[in-house]
Amino acid sequence: MVSCMLEVCGEGGGARGWEAVMVRFAFLGRVSTEDLQDPVESRRWQLSRAERLVADRGRIVAEFFDVGQSRAVAWQRRPESGRLLEALEDPDRGFDAVVVGEPQRVFYDNQFGLIFPLFVHFQVGLWVPEVGGAIDPDSEAHCLIMSVYAGMSKAERRRIQVRVRAAMSAQAEFEGRFLGGRPPYGYRLADAGPHPNPATAALGARSHRLELDPRAAPIVEQIFALRLAGYGARRIARVLDAEGVPCPSAHDPARNRHRGGAGWTVGTVLALLRNPRYTGFEVWNKQSKAEVLIDPHNVGLGTRTVMRWNPHEAWVSSQRRAHPAIVSVDDFDHAQRTRALRQAHRTYLLRGLLRCALCGRRMEGAWNNGRANYRCHHLRATGTGVPRSVFVREDKIVPHLAALLIRFKTESASRRSCEDADIPRDAAGQVAMCRDLGLTLRYDHRLQVLTVHGDQGEIAIRLL
Repeated sequence: MVSCMLEVCGEGGGARGWEAVMVRFAFLGRVSTEDLQDPVESRRWQLSRAERLVADRGRIVAEFFDVGQSRAVAWQRRPESGRLLEALEDPDRGFDAVVVGEPQRVFYDNQFGLIFPLFVHFQVGLWVPEVGGAIDPDSEAHCLIMSVYAGMSKAERRRIQVRVRAAMSAQAEFEGRFLGGRPPYGYRLADAGPHPNPATAALGARSHRLELDPRAAPIVEQIFALRLAGYGARRIARVLDAEGVPCPSAHDPARNRHRGGAGWTVGTVLALLRNPRYTGFEVWNKQSKAEVLIDPHNVGLGTRTVMRWNPHEAWVSSQRRAHPAIVSVDDFDHAQRTRALRQAHRTYLLRGLLRCALCGRRMEGAWNNGRANYRCHHLRATGTGVPRSVFVREDKIVPHLAALLIRFKTESASRRSCEDADIPRDAAGQVAMCRDLGLTLRYDHRLQVLTVHGDQGEIAIRLL
């Protein structure tokens, strides 16, 4: 054993006791944003406590201090703690033992049981104030004490979570307080005076409330009006795109750097229609954090935090209106029950046959001005390419189907009889022949060309 373990092994009273050997210590600590503590102050008192423990037995020569890391995060995933684990394996690590200022800051739940065997294996002592020195791996009392502190750490974190959630629930329900996060589309943040917590207010923090966004609020009103008129979410998105209305991420790009802002989607429209905050009441706890194992087969890696939707009955609504309403409660409830009206039956002759030459995706039908059209929004959705979309009228393609089929049949005549070259005169028959032949029509809007793949290569027809 190295010198820092001598006292544990019963050799501290001889000539090589602690009085004769100065131990090189590494200090280990942690502070997280959950504690709302100043990292500088937190490090100072943890380090001071560790220095008092080892004052007569050695000196601290290295430091590993994690900032902004939750205690629930496994050691391997904390930057400084992970660096310490790597140093344990290095014989030239430069220190003999590790001293902790407060074990609850470092160990959580089962972490002591998973980590301490590494200290024993690499013969590095672990010192904590709670046992007055080095932890004896053969002492049941020491192991029990550390397990208790690790359990207390978990219980403390859980109590903090319960208290914070209870306080936030009461603030949302009885005060209608805005509790943070990005404002819903249609609103913007406004100053509501100093923070109600005096200590937080002394640091310059301010409260906020929701006020109407003069540009976006009318769009939300329009979305609900369309829904009440029987429009489905996809149809509403098409109307907004056709009118050139910026989607929420394009309206506020500073808060949506992770989104492309390409256009309205079905999911965006449905999220707005289902948000009860548009009635003027504050709603909290629609989502909550949950911790799930990173790897069920390796519990030592710890957990990761995911957001999950809570059931509707778990949502907390304010007892009174907290901000200006965009829609009434009756209209909001009606919008939740209203089913989209089926539109009149529309026929798309080329459904499933036409693909975009730029991206290769199947073009979708779009009825406009009383006639069938086809479009591709894939380029706009991915942010690639120059055009926002590819658009072509059905009546621009159908007149060229006969010529396209004649060329296809002619170039494939070696495999077919002359009778097979007869082309139907009507458009429906020509489309049916395309389907029977398994043709895929590709439309290139840049060249205004329609192509199919024949036996001799590509066959192209320029659209006039």
